[in-house]
Amino acid sequence: MKRIYSCLIALVLVGTFQLSMAQSKTDIGAMAPDFTMKTPQGKSLSLSSLRGKYVLIDFWAAWCGPCRYENPNLVAAYRRFKDKNFTILGVSLDRSKESWLKAIKDDELTWPQVSDLKYWYNDAARLYNVNSIPNNFLLNPEGKIIAKNLRGERLEEVLSELLR
Repeated sequence: MKRIYSCLIALVLVGTFQLSMAQSKTDIGAMAPDFTMKTPQGKSLSLSSLRGKYVLIDFWAAWCGPCRYENPNLVAAYRRFKDKNFTILGVSLDRSKESWLKAIKDDELTWPQVSDLKYWYNDAARLYNVNSIPNNFLLNPEGKIIAKNLRGERLEEVLSELLR
C-alpha cells in the first residue's frame, strides 16, 4: 500500500511539473516558441521570420463570434502601427479553408495569416496552451512575450506606448 501511495505521489508531481513547464514557456518574459504553418496560399511561414518587429500572435477562427467582433479593433491597430515596426500574425483554428478565407476577406485582415486547419488541435494553439479564443500574445522584436490578451482600447494603449 505504501508503494502504491508513493507511485501516486510521483505521478502527481510529474504531472504538475509538466503543466508548470507548459505554462512557463508562454509566460510574459519567456521567449516565444517558434512554429511554422501554411498561409492561405500554401506557403510555409515561421513566426521567427517576423523577428525584428513587434508581433501580435492572434489566435482566432471564422466561426468564433467574439473573434470576429474583435477583428475591427485589430484592423484599426494594424493600420495605425504597421509602418512603425509592428505586424500581426493571425493563427486560425478553423477546419474549413473556405470559411477561413471568407472571414479574412470579409473582415479585411491584411496581415499574415496561417493555419493547419486542425480546429482545437491546431499545433500552434497547443504549443501556446490556447484553450479559448480570441487569444493573443504580443512579442517584442527579439521574440520575447511582453503581453497577453490585449483587446480593444488596451491594445491601442500598449502599442501607442511602445511604438511612439
